[in-house]
Amino acid sequence: MPLDWIWGLVGGLIIGTGGAVYLLANGRIMGASGIIGGLVDGSGRGSAAERLAFLAGVVLLPILLKPLYRPFETHASTNVAVLVLAGLLVGIGTRLANGCTSGHGVCGISRLSLRGIVATVFYILAGGVTVALLRHALEVI
Repeated sequence: MPLDWIWGLVGGLIIGTGGAVYLLANGRIMGASGIIGGLVDGSGRGSAAERLAFLAGVVLLPILLKPLYRPFETHASTNVAVLVLAGLLVGIGTRLANGCTSGHGVCGISRLSLRGIVATVFYILAGGVTVALLRHALEVI
């Protein structure tokens, strides 16, 4: 099995375990966009410490695991404007969908949530269409 697939499997296991622990410990779904959104719009003031601890873990864990990584190519665009615009569009999309890949995709599908499954199907399709248009039709990325 190629090493990239193993790293993907390990990453998926870590995310899935994190989602399960978050649900068991807090009784809430681990949706990263909701966690960040609650900090940004102020709706998560009551659980701000928990939200900040979660985000600290998201930032610090890759730094701690960095010695295990080898250099790799991402094939992401080197155009900073495209990357910033992509990040903003993902943020807008997660607010419109009331969730993100961690909330709908990981936690929603694992709970057999119809809403999570439908949202995941649509954002995967939208991502595929976007890549096809931007990479192959417009050659922006």
